Amino acid sequence: MSSDRHQFLLFLPILPLFLLFLLLKWRAHRGTTTSLPPAVGGGWPLVGHTFAYLAPHPATSVGRFMSRSLARHGPIFRSMNLFGEPTVVSADAGLNRFVLQNEGKLFECCYPRSIGGILGKWSMLVLVGDMHREMRTISLNFMSHARLRSLLLPEVERHTLLVLRSWPEDRPFSAQEEAKKFTFNLMAKNIMSMGPNEAETEKLRREYITFMKGVVSAPLNFPGTSYWKALKSRSNILRVIEQKMEERMMADTTDKCKKEAGEEEEEEEDLLGWALNHSNLSKDQILDLLLSLLFAGHETSSMALALAIYFLQACPKAVDQLRDEHREIALRKKERGETRLNWEDYKQMEFTQCVISETLRLGNVVRFVHRKVLQDVHYKGYKIPSGWKILPVFAAVHLDASLYDDPHKFDPWRWQSAKTTGSNFMAYGGGPRLCAGSELAKLELAVFLHHLVLSFRWDLAEPDQAFAFPFLDFPRGLTIKVHSVLYV
Repeated sequence: MSSDRHQFLLFLPILPLFLLFLLLKWRAHRGTTTSLPPAVGGGWPLVGHTFAYLAPHPATSVGRFMSRSLARHGPIFRSMNLFGEPTVVSADAGLNRFVLQNEGKLFECCYPRSIGGILGKWSMLVLVGDMHREMRTISLNFMSHARLRSLLLPEVERHTLLVLRSWPEDRPFSAQEEAKKFTFNLMAKNIMSMGPNEAETEKLRREYITFMKGVVSAPLNFPGTSYWKALKSRSNILRVIEQKMEERMMADTTDKCKKEAGEEEEEEEDLLGWALNHSNLSKDQILDLLLSLLFAGHETSSMALALAIYFLQACPKAVDQLRDEHREIALRKKERGETRLNWEDYKQMEFTQCVISETLRLGNVVRFVHRKVLQDVHYKGYKIPSGWKILPVFAAVHLDASLYDDPHKFDPWRWQSAKTTGSNFMAYGGGPRLCAGSELAKLELAVFLHHLVLSFRWDLAEPDQAFAFPFLDFPRGLTIKVHSVLYV
């Protein structure tokens, strides 16, 4: 008995330390189990919060679901069922940058299976790893700085003038439809050398409209649904691309014979020719590459252009400053005795780039991206579990009042201030998946705006605004009336 008592007395001094150890261990364990971001309540069976998140809302807002969730939970929260999976939603600029910069390390591109079903398993949007890098390299080489200067700038200007010269004066028409024609015809020309006035090009464009409607539709694959129609249009579009590929391969054989006979003529390659001659891609890979670049190059640029037309008609001061900038460029061009823009002219379009950045910030053509978490990530006291999805919401960052003064106002001049930092601007994504066509997109918008402001005044023919469905669309087509002017 005395021995037991003696042992107890020896243990007594270290008892507080032992209890402290247990308390700290319990707190650490408690912290790891409760450090998930706050959860959004409610949601529907099976679909969770998906329909609430995707509910249509003005493009210059984040929508009711995001607004309420941000007000209640802050910039990082979770849903146990968003797009069918447990998901962390981020409106935090730092976390969004962290996700983009750690692509392939901590996070991986992971879109819903239905999108891959329409765009194809070799689409750049859904590919990851080495295959994505190879596809991206081909795209970057095709849209290199040298090609932008020497080949793409003249093509962009030619297609701009074709569109603007067809506009009827003082009669209403859809500016959104014209923007879509401009970007589609430009991409069809540079991807497959299809002319803008060819019946085949127009037929392909109409198929593409049906295809686009299904990309973001419910994946219900039975006759009559948007998804079913989109799959049919995908087959029709791929059939045209495949036919062009076969024609090109036959022509390459003929050209090889001419080269051997010394009769070959140098001809600039389109993307189809570039992929056939400078890559080891299979036929299916080339088909999906071309289809995905038609999708990315056409849809985003056309909506950005439509948004610029919309925002500018309500901001005469910005239009006046644009005209002043482009009038000076046009006068210098005239002094050179030239009728077309050159690369130095383009580099002088400084305020124009401010207008483009502000259009993309406020309009948010690309509103969010899908990523999968590859391993547990800890950020600002929250645990983001491996295997979950994370949605970096760019629109919420771009409309954050703590980052942008009066964020719902169209203010191109904010981009001339040192206060506006590019690190919070995510219109082109970032990291290893930074938009491969971002420089071409800026070139398209700048050249189109150059000729637009020097040729026309314009007004809305009826009230309209862009909505996120989640794809952007002007429900009434952005109907405008133009009036010819001569500012040079």
